[in-house]
Amino acid sequence: MAAAYGRLAGDPRFLLPALAVSLDIGGLYSFFAAAPGVLMNELGLTAFQLGLSFATTVLIVFLAGFLAPRLAHRWSQRAISMVGLLIALAGGAAMFAFAAVPTLVTFTLAIALYLFGMGLINPLGTAIALNPFGRQAGLASALLGFMQMGCAAIGASFVSALPFPSSVSLAVVLTTGPALALLIFLPVVLRQPRAEPSGSSGVPVSTGG
Repeated sequence: MAAAYGRLAGDPRFLLPALAVSLDIGGLYSFFAAAPGVLMNELGLTAFQLGLSFATTVLIVFLAGFLAPRLAHRWSQRAISMVGLLIALAGGAAMFAFAAVPTLVTFTLAIALYLFGMGLINPLGTAIALNPFGRQAGLASALLGFMQMGCAAIGASFVSALPFPSSVSLAVVLTTGPALALLIFLPVVLRQPRAEPSGSSGVPVSTGG
């Protein structure tokens, strides 16, 4: 079993898209870890309003997941995944720009951008990572889940450990994660044959997390 996981982890067809997805998922859990500190302590929201904020994030991710396979059918999985990473990075950069003096509007818009981008890359990047390994679907899915939870743990730990206000710490994580994910995912995009039809994936893409 260890050898099988090792071979899978060493295959760039799996590792690169899986790591890109995991870094973005890590940002989502980092947001959950830091949001109470930002929204309640810094911006003065109540616990009920915090819950409404979390509910809104679910709707944003659902909308992006709903659009992702439809956009991928027209422009390819890899192209839309890269767009998702760029949108997530833009959200992180926007949060970083206003981190010193956050307001509810700037924080909400920045996190909405990040989550929409994450909602695009998550299902498509997952499909790209798993597609070549149909006979090892359970193994690949388990390793991907482990990587996602590992990045979530690392991101949440950084948010808690950095010696900055919660808004600044979260901005650092939400900017660094997508930037690394873009660099990691770029070889996947460059490897894509230009002649591939935009709707050639043929694999159902989940809109879930």
